[in-house]
Amino acid sequence: MSNTTPIQPKKSESAKSQPKLSDLMTRYLNQQTSAQSAGLAAFALSGEVVPFEAGPVQPVDPRPAWEEALAVAPFFVSGIKTRSWQAPPDWPQLVSSQEPAVALAFCVGNYPQLMRDFHVIMNKANLSKLRPIAGKPMTLPALMDWTKQVADKKQFPQLLVALGALRLAKQYDKAAGIIKEHQQAVPAEWRSAWANEEAALAWHRGRADEALQFWQKQEASVPVLFNRGMASLFLGKTSEARASLTAAVVQLPEAGAWHHLCRLYLALAQ
Repeated sequence: MSNTTPIQPKKSESAKSQPKLSDLMTRYLNQQTSAQSAGLAAFALSGEVVPFEAGPVQPVDPRPAWEEALAVAPFFVSGIKTRSWQAPPDWPQLVSSQEPAVALAFCVGNYPQLMRDFHVIMNKANLSKLRPIAGKPMTLPALMDWTKQVADKKQFPQLLVALGALRLAKQYDKAAGIIKEHQQAVPAEWRSAWANEEAALAWHRGRADEALQFWQKQEASVPVLFNRGMASLFLGKTSEARASLTAAVVQLPEAGAWHHLCRLYLALAQ
């Protein structure tokens, strides 16, 4: 649990008038398209599982996905520089193997480009049916070896990256084991981020109510406000969702994909 002072929402002109959902969707798509940049080569799927998407989408480039996967860290540790952080082994394969998701926690490892079910959102589907559910674990030997080495050495912030990677690989039990084993050894500066990861693990393995309770107990950082709002939205608690998402969106950089995703969730909560 962090002892940092809760972040107070700042007033912003952008929060006074919420754009239409269709306009936000267009902006979100444009933002994702412009985010595609040179870097890590996309992994070509050659295995048995190929994510199916009903509708044309851009393939996710591992490099911008990695950059967004670390965007949460500076909100917990002020001044932290993530540019030098190395992606874990099998990151391109991990990215290319992800199925589209809608209800995304703001945490290490997650990236807004996972939200690609635009046709579902535009059709105003029952949001409670779009919450994450536990899936089949992925087998990525190099990643598994790396996460074990990081856990054995108790390395931070690499251990947070390991948790995020294991969650994306749906290796929930391994991630939960790391959390349990290292709970008492987390450095003070990383305790808030660690608590956020614990809640995110619960959320993405399908324990929605438990995850929201975790976030409600944590101090009101930007990621926690985002996650309270996101979880409330997909649990059908729209008034609570609006309050938290409004507080989060004005503090997220407008150039970042997480800002756009937050605005999209806020539109869904109207």
